[in-house]
Amino acid sequence: MAHFHIQDLTFSYPGAADAALKDVTLSIQPGEYLLVCGKSGSGKTTLLRHLKTVLTPHGQRTGSITLDGTPLEQLPPRDQAARIGFVMQNPDDQIVTDKVWHELAFGLENLGCDQSTMRLRVAEMASFFGIQDWFHREVAELSGGQKQLLNLASIMAMQPEVLILDEPTSQLDPIAAADFLNTLKKINRELGTTIVITEHRTEDVFPAADRVVIMENGRVTALGQPREVAEQLYREKSQMFPALPAPVRVFYEAAQEGACPLTVREGRSWLSRCFPQAPAIPALPPEPPFPAGKVAALELKEGWFRYEKNGPDVLRGVTLTVPQGSFFAVVGGNGTGKSTMLKAICGICKLYRGHVRLFGKDLGSYRGKLYEGCLSMLPQDPKCLFVKQTLQADLEEMGASPEKIREAAQLCQVETLLSAHPADLSGGETQRAALAKVLLSEPRLLLLDEPTKGLDSFFKQSFAEILKNLCRRGTTVVMVSHDVEFCAEYTDLVGMFFDGQMLTTDTPRRFFGSNSFYTTAANRMSRHLFENAVTAADVVTLLRQNREGSL
Repeated sequence: MAHFHIQDLTFSYPGAADAALKDVTLSIQPGEYLLVCGKSGSGKTTLLRHLKTVLTPHGQRTGSITLDGTPLEQLPPRDQAARIGFVMQNPDDQIVTDKVWHELAFGLENLGCDQSTMRLRVAEMASFFGIQDWFHREVAELSGGQKQLLNLASIMAMQPEVLILDEPTSQLDPIAAADFLNTLKKINRELGTTIVITEHRTEDVFPAADRVVIMENGRVTALGQPREVAEQLYREKSQMFPALPAPVRVFYEAAQEGACPLTVREGRSWLSRCFPQAPAIPALPPEPPFPAGKVAALELKEGWFRYEKNGPDVLRGVTLTVPQGSFFAVVGGNGTGKSTMLKAICGICKLYRGHVRLFGKDLGSYRGKLYEGCLSMLPQDPKCLFVKQTLQADLEEMGASPEKIREAAQLCQVETLLSAHPADLSGGETQRAALAKVLLSEPRLLLLDEPTKGLDSFFKQSFAEILKNLCRRGTTVVMVSHDVEFCAEYTDLVGMFFDGQMLTTDTPRRFFGSNSFYTTAANRMSRHLFENAVTAADVVTLLRQNREGSL
């Protein structure tokens, strides 16, 4: 018997012109690892929320959902809480207590567990997930990635039969994301927990899945094992194909036939078979250094900051110079101080030592006019930018003309969402809507904190073009990101942030090409043959050049 069985599920949000889900029929087997993919707004999150009654959105629904043969709505809330765990995209939407250990115990308390059982399970989860070092800390002090790990640990303490995860790695750095997903594989294989997950970053999760579901406009358009789905997406020239792992894309874009590699290890073996001898062309032409402007857009020198007087320093003498008109990316692990640095740049966090200069002027000299055509920031949680009942009203709040509002909405692909309440938008739609609002201030310096989380690969290309166009018009963009694939493909400069300091800055190909772990899948797959090939396009180009040179 199927664990979950969804039959002819159709759902519409109140006042929506089109259904969010359309005749979805799907069976999920016990112990299965199921990946659900699709563009932002395709219905992924809506589908997942229907698998737990307390999270089901309000609207008109037809069809049925059963868990082990029992209609889901007939299962008592306590049974659902114990049997079905749900990790949301934004951890702040889920955390309800003040201390880490309180959060770990909260679900167990609600299930009525005795104290000895609670202590054992809490200790086990804290040790298993490696969070014992911040066991007694305030939740408010944690980074977004740490909060997400806490969410998973808190839910697993209740020992659910099904674990549902909505974009769980969107706020994790690449190393932490890989560890997180490896933990999910361990939970699935060793505990037999059924896992249903949506994810835009598919490098690690796509090969691990037993089956993959592709959704488009509320419908299931592809369903099968990973290789079957990859072949179908390539054959149909689907817009979802660029979202597939780098080994898959390199294989098909290089016009190969047969079984495609899914993992970096398989991709490396395939490339080795393609080149039994060293390639004649091992590298692309070197990148020229990015030209520095006469006046730097941003200068941060010897910046020191701590949140509490007697607390540890979060920024420890950070120094950063960003050339005017550049697209500058800052990468690094969770909790290293990247977001704090952005807050220091815009004056939210006051440095107790060091200084910030914007376009040659000290930060303090702007005297309340900092955000008037000079600087704008898209925060890590974009929902905090929305205060009105509709997206249209939120954009109008910026004081821009109707024409500029229409242009921004079209640019960020949210023109069909203007009448929607911001709280009803998906994660990717919220990110695009927040970007539209920020761009209406026409800043000379744009700060972005994790702007690609929740964005599908299709809009990432459009998003990159938006930012590159801004840079060509003179705007300087500083982006904190865990999306190394995006940084490698689109940015001008990349800097590594560690222990409250900026360690090194270089062009993407030189930066990622010299790293062992903090680099792209394409680089890890090809570095034994090619030098500094950091994107799938780089590897494909070198494959074609070597093939043409041998003819």
